[in-house]
Amino acid sequence: MILSDRDIRQAITDGRVKVQSTQQELFQYIHASSMDFRLGNTFKLYEHSKFAVLDPMNPESFAGNMRTITVPDGESFIVQPGEFVLGVTQEQISLPDDLVARVEGRSSLGRLGIIVHSTAGFVDPGFSGTITLEISNLNRLPVALYPGMRICQIAFEQMSSPAEMPYHSKPFSKYQGQVLPEESRLSVDPEFAKEAKELPIGEEVKVGS
Repeated sequence: MILSDRDIRQAITDGRVKVQSTQQELFQYIHASSMDFRLGNTFKLYEHSKFAVLDPMNPESFAGNMRTITVPDGESFIVQPGEFVLGVTQEQISLPDDLVARVEGRSSLGRLGIIVHSTAGFVDPGFSGTITLEISNLNRLPVALYPGMRICQIAFEQMSSPAEMPYHSKPFSKYQGQVLPEESRLSVDPEFAKEAKELPIGEEVKVGS
């Protein structure tokens, strides 16, 4: 069941859903079945020249392969055709154990060719933090994005019962409490950590914490 505008407002008023924002009037961003979040000032881009491949068995190819750019308010970040960058929402969200959220793009940006998430449009119950945006430009023209603009919409869905293992209790909740756009932490998943530990002596792979 997707929450309506009145239920979203009530969930925020009751403190079930917490939204931290510099915007005074949060409710102005609530629509019939979703809530708009704004674009933050920080972006991360992959450096193509440092590594030939992004390899989950080599965490450095993720964490050591990104450049961070901070865009001042009023200035634009240009997303080039075919480019992939990580952005972040200005708002931080905290979900209860019985609600999930879905991140969706805005129609007006979709018509410019801007995609705000590749596949990770699902926010688990119990998650707290900003939303990392996986931004792509499908257009043949560059598109300017501005910090503070409405970048995505969040829809809330009621679960049949509270989760037994909400995100904040999950052993591998890699992105809990994130503030900046976070690069992939795929390398700390148990299947890759296990493979790294089983490598023969002399074939060392660093595994993130």
